[in-house]
Amino acid sequence: MPNPVYNERTYRNFFKGKDLEFFEVRIEQTDLMVGAKRNLENETLSAVRKYRSQLETYIALNPIFKETLAPVMPSDKAPFIIKEMCRVGYLAHVGPMAAVAGAISQLVGEELLKIVDEVIVENGGDIFIKTNSPRKVSIFAGTSPLSGKISIEVLPECSPMGICTSSGTVGPSLSFGKADAVVILSRNTFLADAAATATGNIVRTKDDINDALDFALGVEGVEGALIIIGDNLGIKGKVRLAV
Repeated sequence: MPNPVYNERTYRNFFKGKDLEFFEVRIEQTDLMVGAKRNLENETLSAVRKYRSQLETYIALNPIFKETLAPVMPSDKAPFIIKEMCRVGYLAHVGPMAAVAGAISQLVGEELLKIVDEVIVENGGDIFIKTNSPRKVSIFAGTSPLSGKISIEVLPECSPMGICTSSGTVGPSLSFGKADAVVILSRNTFLADAAATATGNIVRTKDDINDALDFALGVEGVEGALIIIGDNLGIKGKVRLAV
């Protein structure tokens, strides 16, 4: 059964950015929280429609793209979003749809950066962030006692950055693991999303944390990883914790 706390998106209260204006944009399964210097709801809606249309058109002709849990090759004429989802799927050893939320976050964020010079786009816990000042992103980890007590700091020079989360205990996304939160940092939000899914699949008990961290940092393009399961925490790579 879906977690009601997740469905209400209460974790969005964990955002830190009082100098930004936050607004929500929803189209079918896509549910974004966006922060920018001004309200860009219309521009965001346009970008979401654009990329959802590309996905839906491709899936209609290639249903295996949506169904497979294994990497697949895109067609030669596939749009960038499809080709990049397939590419990161191969890197992380997962199906391309493991990157879909991160893909939308990044591509919508890049569209908005044509208008403003900083933006945060969150899509079901998968974040694309370009910031001009230090930002704190709190980690929501369901019923773990560490939920909301740990924050990652993102510095301007480290952005744009993708910060993506997979959970085996929170939300509707498919995971074969039991972690309360697996957080992956990468300059590529597509990759961060795919790697978060792949890493989350490994974590069934606290004894899997070290192996999962090693796996995550072994994925080309992953810069850092954080794992929470119960009251256990593991961190590896370039993860800057906020104080």
